[in-house]
Amino acid sequence: MSDLKEEQTVDNNEFDQNVEETTEETPAARPIDPNLQGIQLFYEKNKKAVTYVGGALALLIAVFCFYKLYYLPEQEKEAANEIFWAQLYFEADSFNIALKGNINVMAPEGQKTMKGFETIADEYSLTKSGSLANYCAGICYLRTGKFEQAIERLNKYDGSDAIVAPIAIGAIGDCNMELNRVDDAVKYYLKAAEKSNNTFTSPIYLKKAGFAYELKGSYADALNVYERIKKEYGKSTEGKEIEKDIAKVKALGNL
Repeated sequence: MSDLKEEQTVDNNEFDQNVEETTEETPAARPIDPNLQGIQLFYEKNKKAVTYVGGALALLIAVFCFYKLYYLPEQEKEAANEIFWAQLYFEADSFNIALKGNINVMAPEGQKTMKGFETIADEYSLTKSGSLANYCAGICYLRTGKFEQAIERLNKYDGSDAIVAPIAIGAIGDCNMELNRVDDAVKYYLKAAEKSNNTFTSPIYLKKAGFAYELKGSYADALNVYERIKKEYGKSTEGKEIEKDIAKVKALGNL
């Protein structure tokens, strides 16, 4: 029994010694070099945080690259293929089909169910074709007498095309005229005229603004708009015929 106790004592002593040796061998945290300054000092004090932030930043960059280089181009391609069919029906004045879709068409890959402008605009909202679909949907609603829905869709169009962009704004003016909101119509007509300064859309919407002013009895404002057409867009279709409108509002307003 005494021999067993001695062996146990020896073994325990050896275990304690090993623990002490292990503890002694554990490296202590390296002190920060007092000579470090600026970025080096900041990094030494915040190694873990910098590592985590760097990893998160790398992940964000990877996600952004995937989105810009793969996901968005694929979405653009799909949206362009889908809007083709809706535009065919739009050009044929089949506005309800163009708007809602849900009919079978024969595509190169086989028969498929066509998507209308509304679905394309909602499913591909981040693409150029998706934005254009909002414009087309708005025009469909305008042509079918659903003016509030038309305004809602037209407001979602965010393209910058020199012709389509002012027409989208001007169409909102047309909707407001149909709803007897003449002041709002004038606002959008003038905005459309300024959106893209060209000899096609600008005189059209200035002329519409002038007509809206006439409806309000604001003949001086109408005269100013008509004279602007004569001065700035005299060679346009509206400009060549504007003299009779100038004479009319002068007579009506005793100007």
